Amino acid sequence: MKSVISIFMAIISFFYGHFTQLDLRIEPDKYNLISLDTSVLPNPITEPKEDTFIQLSDVKMHYRVYGDGEKSLILIHGNGGSVNSLREAAEYLANDYTVYVTESRCHGQSSDPGVISYELMAKDIYEFGQRLGLEKPIIMGHSDGGMVSIAVASNYPDFPGAIISCGSNSNPSTFWPYFRIGVRSDNLKEKDKLNDMMLEQPDFNEEYLARITCPAYIVCGEFDIMKLSDTVYIHENIKGSDMAVIKGADHSSYMSHDGKKAYVLATNWLNSLGK
Repeated sequence: MKSVISIFMAIISFFYGHFTQLDLRIEPDKYNLISLDTSVLPNPITEPKEDTFIQLSDVKMHYRVYGDGEKSLILIHGNGGSVNSLREAAEYLANDYTVYVTESRCHGQSSDPGVISYELMAKDIYEFGQRLGLEKPIIMGHSDGGMVSIAVASNYPDFPGAIISCGSNSNPSTFWPYFRIGVRSDNLKEKDKLNDMMLEQPDFNEEYLARITCPAYIVCGEFDIMKLSDTVYIHENIKGSDMAVIKGADHSSYMSHDGKKAYVLATNWLNSLGK
């Protein structure tokens, strides 16, 4: 039965991903449909400088540090991830920045205070930066981490120097139905607060997004788990933001599954800003 469900979900995923985003193929320039060239890369810095913990107001956060660049960059993983999820991206980005790979509350070795939300995780990142004295760090997040980067920039607008939000949605209603069905199915087997969060949060309305004043890069895969219209909605409601759709990519193939592409994505945009 499980294999039958998996096949069914794959068919639905294909249908929604390939036949409902024809506008990308018709007007690729409108959505900045781009490819990421990884033919020229620096050598990765594979050994972290630190692998340690920091006590915040209500969570003990596990994190790693790579590189010793003048500018700071915080990497935030997605739902169910860990410091290993974006490790390859950190190893390449360490050539240009001091990279702080954080592990969110209720994940990995970070403590579980019993509650989790994008707002609380944003508070954790803000406290993390304040405790370490990070000035205007770049915040790059994938999936849940992308939502956290948006929440940080909205709630603490003077803190980040820039955000790169990859694979974010403004509301759970904008997920393609196959994804919501899959998460609900997992929750029926075993109730999980991480799944609950994805099904109930966030709610980034126009006013919330308009509070963001730092440079913002709103990114999705061509065949992502949320509708393209939602990525456009986030981009259009963050004044002065940039947007990109990664050609041929799904939700994770250019981030947690390929740190080289994550490096090119980040550095191309940040270099264009002089950051």
